[in-house]
Amino acid sequence: MARIDTDHNRFRQIVRGKIKRNLRKYMSQGEMFGRKGKDVVSIPIPRIDIPRFKFGDKQTGGVSQGEGQPGDSLGQGEQKPGSGQGEAGDQAGQHELEVEVSLEELAEIMGEELALPKIEPKGSESIETVKEKYTGIRPVGPESLHHYKRTYKRALKRMIATGTYDPSNPLVIPVRDDKRYRAWTETTQPHTNAVIIYMMDVSGSMGDEQKEIVRIESFWIDTWLRSQYQGIESRYIIHDATAKEVDKHTFFHTRESGGTMISSAYKLCLKIMEEEYPASEWNIYPFHFSDGDNWSVEDTGECMKILRDGVIPQANVFNYGQVESPYGSGQFIKDLRENFGDTDDVTLSEIKNREVIFDSIRDFLGKGR
Repeated sequence: MARIDTDHNRFRQIVRGKIKRNLRKYMSQGEMFGRKGKDVVSIPIPRIDIPRFKFGDKQTGGVSQGEGQPGDSLGQGEQKPGSGQGEAGDQAGQHELEVEVSLEELAEIMGEELALPKIEPKGSESIETVKEKYTGIRPVGPESLHHYKRTYKRALKRMIATGTYDPSNPLVIPVRDDKRYRAWTETTQPHTNAVIIYMMDVSGSMGDEQKEIVRIESFWIDTWLRSQYQGIESRYIIHDATAKEVDKHTFFHTRESGGTMISSAYKLCLKIMEEEYPASEWNIYPFHFSDGDNWSVEDTGECMKILRDGVIPQANVFNYGQVESPYGSGQFIKDLRENFGDTDDVTLSEIKNREVIFDSIRDFLGKGR
């Protein structure tokens, strides 16, 4: 068993190395997390040698029945020459093995490859959880924690030591002093809660490709933040000229048209924060994705005021990702840089295409806040 465990661990390390070397590619594709369950992700690993049996050439006979000669086909009837489909080739095929990786391990790999610092939660001392763990055995306790096996062993030892045990009549009767009960200890641990508030521009200038980039980035953001917090919630806001809260599916699949007023999303975000997630108890991560096109200079000024006076002071860090679009002006990120470019409370990332998602994730998560 020790040898099997060693081989299994070595195989897992090989898989882990393959994932790390191809992480940039995985982070730019959407199909990987389309094959995930509740806690695991199925990842195709190319060109990996799978351990297999190899038989020797020595012919020692067999246990088959019926007539036959060496070289006869084992299929259903003899195949005629040329009956196969496709043409013969002289190159090896590409072999892929799908391996299941837990989201926790995937987050660890991502953290190592991107050199992400561990997050230092805000207000982590304000919420505490008490956990009970069974750590031993004691002679007193409630009957619900009665340890029957330990009690039996204690009674058997006593009867053997006192000479009252009869092997021909192996009846073991515990007395009160033989009873044993499970013992537990209580540990108090800081419990940090976090909420991610996703906001996305769904106006006519945001196409399917831009929304797919947002979906991919959101998956990796979720994966990392969930590895850092015991409890986490996600909220979703879409906006064009007006904003509304929706569920996750609607967030990623809504098709809208019309103008853009970004302030409508920031007002709704701030309302949710103030009413449901007090900053003293929650670590708050607002993420806004847009193509940078806003309706007016006046509305942009309103956005800066909401961010400066409301959202940013209560959030761990405010994150804005600008997805390049052939229809968007791209002006909004310039306005944010002008107003908040010198503060660590705001993270800005320009996402030109899928190939830069890897670097964009590092921009968002690299501050460790």
